[in-house]
Amino acid sequence: MALPLYNRDLSWLSFNYRVLCMAQQSTVPLYERIRFLSIFSSNLDEFFRVRMPAILAIHRLMESKPVLTGDETVTLQTLPLVQQEISRQQEVFGQVFTGQLLPALEAQQVHLYYKEAISPVHQADIRAYFLTRVLGYLRPIWLKERKPDSVFLENNALYLAVSLSAATAPDTQEYALVNIPSAQLPRFSTLPAIDGVHHLIVLDDVIRENLAYIFPGYQVNACHSIKITRNAETDMDEFKGDILEQIEIFIKKRELGIPTRFLYDGVMPVLMQKLLAGYFNILPDEMVAGGRYHNLKDLAQLPMPVPSPDLTYKKSTPGIIPQIEQAAHILDLIQQQDLLIHLPYQCYDYILRYFNEAAIDPQVKEIYITLYRVAAGSQIVQALMSAAQNGKQVTVFVELKARFDEENNMKWAKQMKAAGVKIIYSIPGLKVHAKIALVKRQRGLQWDYTGLMATGNFNESTARFYTDHVLLTAHTGITQEMELLFLYLQSREQPAAYRFLKFHHLLVAQFNLVDRFIACIDREIAHARAGRPAHITIKLNNLQEKHMIAKLYAASEAGVQIQLIIRGICCLIPGQPFSSNIRIIRIVDRYLEHARVFIFHNNGAEEVYSGSADWMDRNLHRRVEVCFPVYDAALRQQLKDIIALQLADNTNAATLDANMEHLPDTSKDTPHVNAQTAIQTYVQQLALT
Repeated sequence: MALPLYNRDLSWLSFNYRVLCMAQQSTVPLYERIRFLSIFSSNLDEFFRVRMPAILAIHRLMESKPVLTGDETVTLQTLPLVQQEISRQQEVFGQVFTGQLLPALEAQQVHLYYKEAISPVHQADIRAYFLTRVLGYLRPIWLKERKPDSVFLENNALYLAVSLSAATAPDTQEYALVNIPSAQLPRFSTLPAIDGVHHLIVLDDVIRENLAYIFPGYQVNACHSIKITRNAETDMDEFKGDILEQIEIFIKKRELGIPTRFLYDGVMPVLMQKLLAGYFNILPDEMVAGGRYHNLKDLAQLPMPVPSPDLTYKKSTPGIIPQIEQAAHILDLIQQQDLLIHLPYQCYDYILRYFNEAAIDPQVKEIYITLYRVAAGSQIVQALMSAAQNGKQVTVFVELKARFDEENNMKWAKQMKAAGVKIIYSIPGLKVHAKIALVKRQRGLQWDYTGLMATGNFNESTARFYTDHVLLTAHTGITQEMELLFLYLQSREQPAAYRFLKFHHLLVAQFNLVDRFIACIDREIAHARAGRPAHITIKLNNLQEKHMIAKLYAASEAGVQIQLIIRGICCLIPGQPFSSNIRIIRIVDRYLEHARVFIFHNNGAEEVYSGSADWMDRNLHRRVEVCFPVYDAALRQQLKDIIALQLADNTNAATLDANMEHLPDTSKDTPHVNAQTAIQTYVQQLALT
């Protein structure tokens, strides 16, 4: 019997629909609702770049012959189901934006010109803006003067396809393209107020209003927006030799990838659709009808003419950790006790302080760290470079294959190398996704080690809106195993060559992580069969790896009570006879739920882990991940309390049913619990105890 699994792509789209639902909630501030539309649009673009190429390729193969994909959830119906769901969601997007959010803006005395004629009062201002700011960026292309395939449309860039007739030949039809320079200019501009109402205009319409100036002597018959999304899913696993040079080449090639979506204005005439499809070699299943405006991820830039605290989330002040505040040196404090930082609810400055103090402390001799996604203005990297220039041995493993962050990571790697940092690059065939750092101090003849392990990247930018946990510890067993892992990473060898490495405290993918998690589940199964309490609580971003899902099904059938918090992809199907003891919730709120937590009841002797690893094929089998135990009882309780608040959320959490549909909490008598608000209060109370 085939393992019951839900399709990963439909599950991902289901998560993105939850993002879209946040834009519909009247309890969310107006500009935050608009921001959720922006996130939805950005996510969908990435789906077309990363997942759609595989879906299209598999579908075309399946049409011609049976093919083994390695994914039992992929069938000939996958592509039409995905396309149908995307179309449905885009329809909802339009309804929410035009039916709810634009009227809500109007109520705030803000009018966005959207699919409508421009008031004569604003014509002169638009004309002046066009002539002074916009015109210099425009590059009109006459298609009659170019051969098919000779015009390259940049990935996800915006263009207007224009149908024209010469004044001297009104019965003829000619076509041209005009770029919309949204990468160089704001997508939205503010116009003078009329009777107290502030007006905004989209850059696309500034150009539309002035097409006659671009094409003198021609009549504009029609104008429709288009864009091409290109395949970004190129295999980097086999890069060898000078990986830096190879990835620099790869980044350039990625922007030249084959189309996976040709998005066009849905009212574009069929003749024009066919002409453009033929001109750019677009296949029928790559044609996607959209609205008048594309790249609505730019809604995040929508101006707020009259700023108001009611239109955005209230600014949240991160909580403090009194022990750190009172400590003269954070490295000394960690030698005395473990520390656990809950981001963004607590201050990220403690992480910066850790690296800054290590960089200047004369007793610190060595610093090791893995970097996956680095902030554009990374203060951590600055501290690492200062440490190297202060005479310390600094070793940094930089993962150059972090998708869409390769260029930024390369930039920092070159700067660090120039500053004297020892740089270790990617391992062929593996990504290093672990978030770990180790500081070694020498005190006379003795050394002390301090380790930092996290669920999220060392990135102060994303730390403001990603929820993560960071453990700081001097536990001898853990820090010694971290040193072993860094020795392995410096070898850049395949894990098989280092099978002699044994990890007893850390759970390291490619070494012991999968076996340890399976053993923990098996232990709960044994407890359940013996009539003892058996519980598993797991929080992940994504759950897709079929062996781990099969093991959770087996645990459910044995009577283990399982609670899962899965933000994104979830291929496990709850509510079936084989999964009747499994409950799954999905939380989408102000912050992006990003932490991974694993709690195994173990007949009362609970084991609690956190770390970087989702349960996906890529994380468990093609990456180096690290999960770490939380040994301190008080810190374990903190994680358990936070997870309990998330499981109790009945505002922005939804339960997945047997059909993988979202079931919001409909009980009226239960007090409202918003997990993220409750956690903020919880960490503030921690500071008082």
